[in-house]
Amino acid sequence: MGILDGMMGNASEVKVENIIKEYGKVLANGEQIEKAYQLIRDMFIFTNKRLILVDKQGVTAKKQEYHSIPYKSIIHFSIETAGHLDLDAELKIWVSGSATPIQKQFNKSLNIYEVQSVLASYVLK
Repeated sequence: MGILDGMMGNASEVKVENIIKEYGKVLANGEQIEKAYQLIRDMFIFTNKRLILVDKQGVTAKKQEYHSIPYKSIIHFSIETAGHLDLDAELKIWVSGSATPIQKQFNKSLNIYEVQSVLASYVLK
């Protein structure tokens, strides 16, 4: 991820093998990381069972909150592609029991259709 992308609030894809060591401890038996994206210090991880949002807190980021969203709780999602002047793409996810969607921005180089496809393959089962 480029430093400018991080400062702009855009997420970039991270290689799965680079994060398994750090986040493998939060996985259930038989759960596997499929895709992962980093937003400055925070992560969001798509597994074969759920979406995990990692919120690193404080100056040192030693304190971390892990928010698990089972795919069956996702009731609606949308993507917005990047345009000529709007250089970022956006993913919105609505979770059962919440009127406000979870929103994540991606840099233009990331294939937002791929992110949508990963989410759709689990939510639409």
